[in-house]
Amino acid sequence: MILVTGASGTIGSRLVRLLDAQGVGYKAMSRDPQRVPNGVQGDYDDPESLKRALDGVDTVFLLTAPGFAAKHDLAVLGAGAQLRKVVKVSAIKTGEPDFEVTGAWHLPGEQALATSGLEWTVLRPSSFTTNSLAWVPRIEAGEPIPSPYGNGQSGVVDPADIAEVALAALLTDEHDKQTYTLTGPELLSVPQQVAILGKLLGRPLRTVDVSREQSKKNLLAQGIPEADTGPVLDSFELMRNGGNAVVTDDVSRVLRRSPTTFEQWAQNDEHLKTLAAKV
Repeated sequence: MILVTGASGTIGSRLVRLLDAQGVGYKAMSRDPQRVPNGVQGDYDDPESLKRALDGVDTVFLLTAPGFAAKHDLAVLGAGAQLRKVVKVSAIKTGEPDFEVTGAWHLPGEQALATSGLEWTVLRPSSFTTNSLAWVPRIEAGEPIPSPYGNGQSGVVDPADIAEVALAALLTDEHDKQTYTLTGPELLSVPQQVAILGKLLGRPLRTVDVSREQSKKNLLAQGIPEADTGPVLDSFELMRNGGNAVVTDDVSRVLRRSPTTFEQWAQNDEHLKTLAAKV
């Protein structure tokens, strides 16, 4: 029996569909179990609810929110004394110099798994293709797409590929004790992604560079405390300077096929199909 955390999210919702297709038994943890199939109530900050959600479970897909990942990873591990395997979603370059922000989120959970005696797999994905869906309102309004990373490139990865890798790690022992950096097959900047979308949508799209000062204002407007903006802005600058320009073959090695390209993802995304139909 598998417990899927983050079951209503970008990766978790895709993983649930894959488990359904395979006929695998699972429970999907949510604060509101009505939101997800096979839903079970669970709250990372409520140890008793975690124990109830983990009852009868021997395998966990562990996906916790940025900023709270360390605390919540350890809460799940502490509540699951009977567990045999955990597949954890981390972030690219966790634990490496200059990536202290994501390291602070994910490294404690990774380290706890490494010393737990459990079977485990750690997935470190790059930026998601689906992050570009946040641009849809600006595209509809004819406004430029902001690029806080300038021309910095990333190996953007399709969350559906991440979910397939997670499925393989959950259902077989082939990937135990492995850490995978999951990327797409190509390096793309925000302007390059926007150009691809413009071609598919048949409309001219443009980007606008966002300065560090403006990025800070945007973060403050999102409710991020000023004391916390520095590390986030530093990560933007790191990406701007090529710090996330990484492509690996981990997806292809696990799935035995090529990773999905950004253009392939965009051609099949239902939100973008709807947007294209409006042109």
